Amino acid sequence: MSDPGPSTPSPSPTPPTAAAGAASRPAGAAKPEPKAPAPPPGPPDQPPPEGKEPPAFLTALQAALPGAVGQVSYWVGDWAIIVNPDRLLEVGTWLRDGEGASFDFCSDVTAIDWPARAQRFDLVYNLYSTRYCHRIRIKARVSDGEAAPSVSGIWPAAGWLEREVFDMFGVRFAGHPDLRRILMPEDWQGHPQRKDYPLEGPGELLMEKPLDWLRLRQAQNEADIT
Repeated sequence: MSDPGPSTPSPSPTPPTAAAGAASRPAGAAKPEPKAPAPPPGPPDQPPPEGKEPPAFLTALQAALPGAVGQVSYWVGDWAIIVNPDRLLEVGTWLRDGEGASFDFCSDVTAIDWPARAQRFDLVYNLYSTRYCHRIRIKARVSDGEAAPSVSGIWPAAGWLEREVFDMFGVRFAGHPDLRRILMPEDWQGHPQRKDYPLEGPGELLMEKPLDWLRLRQAQNEADIT
């Protein structure tokens, strides 16, 4: 009897869904691009771990201003409170003057942009007590176009920091004594730290070389003089 030799395996059948997709796509057509993931809505503010008691000044704040603190958070050793912008000045004043608080130094004001969220911006105020050497972070959430009250009347140094937030994010501060840009030129378009700001900068000022942009600015200034 002759040896038939090794058998050739039959090709595996194409799954029906794959075959249908291939049939509906014209020959040579590119595969559809995958959809970009949805922008993140922002991380949750972590509650204090079980058994972690808030400092006495936070308990006193909540007792003095009922309902002013919407949430207390604790993360990586830092306490934070989330407040409604309408009550930001009340809370700030109490934290500066309240017994056991004495937050006399506003070390930073910044913002975080979450475009997918209705209240798009987190305003973050980092406070420090030079008397008690403790810290607290205030968060207030505002929508695009909504103004937050200026805390420059509580901590005068915050006036400079709020100008930076306005310049970079476009958030306005009601009652600020001198709200204008502080880093970008006055005629700059847009706010560079918004997440929807184009990486290449404003379109009509987009040029390959920065020197070209400077020459354009100089020409505009000379035209204004003449």
